[in-house]
Amino acid sequence: MTPRAYEQLLVGVSSGVATLTLNRPERRNALGPVLVNELLWALDDATADDAVRSIVLTGAGKVFSAGGDFGQMTGGADTPALPPKGDFKDLLLALFRTNKPVIARVNGHAMGGGLGLVAASTFAVAVADAKLGTPEVDVGLFPFMIFAVLERIMTRRRLIEMVLFGQKLTGAEAAAAGLVNIAVAAADLDATVAEYAGKIAEKSPIALRLGLEALRDTDGLGMTEKVPALSERLMACLGTEDAREGLTAFLEKRAPKWQGR
Repeated sequence: MTPRAYEQLLVGVSSGVATLTLNRPERRNALGPVLVNELLWALDDATADDAVRSIVLTGAGKVFSAGGDFGQMTGGADTPALPPKGDFKDLLLALFRTNKPVIARVNGHAMGGGLGLVAASTFAVAVADAKLGTPEVDVGLFPFMIFAVLERIMTRRRLIEMVLFGQKLTGAEAAAAGLVNIAVAAADLDATVAEYAGKIAEKSPIALRLGLEALRDTDGLGMTEKVPALSERLMACLGTEDAREGLTAFLEKRAPKWQGR
């Protein structure tokens, strides 16, 4: 990945995993223009790097993200050092559009916009005692943009109850509601995230990329449009070197050797 002069984001790559750490612990990793812009740059870089197989998104300190920076919503926003790529809506769309799996490592509370990042990620692993919620209604706001990503993973009645009441769910309650894949003890968080990344690393990179792109591009289509579109994607996948290798390895009863092509 390209080294960049990040101010509020820590970026590291190890063993095919790019870890993006929201680094504003003094502000509970609140999402302001600088941090959002830096996340957009880092996501683009990680997606373009063939050595990166998965992306982990987490927060510095004891909080994942307290959500939008209310102070910057009412003025006094910092000026991004990197050229502007977009704002929070663009970040949610970037997470939705990425063709590499994103694992939200929810190390602590995730509120409002922070919960939006969790919901927009491919997978989410949370500590059991984290609180996840949408308290915007308590200050006279509504989680408008994150509603779009939340409604893709939660039942409508449970979602409306959460956002209208400003509920804060525990990690275990969030798992039951479909907000996260699993809630674990804090001591098991890193091992569980590593397990997810390890499973991703075992699979064909191009198969995962084509699959995520297909899920993205056919989202919202009706059955009569979706099935033919996915049939075309299957034909494209069958034409890859990895598909030929995978089928050959299956017949020869051996482990496949992926080339990512």
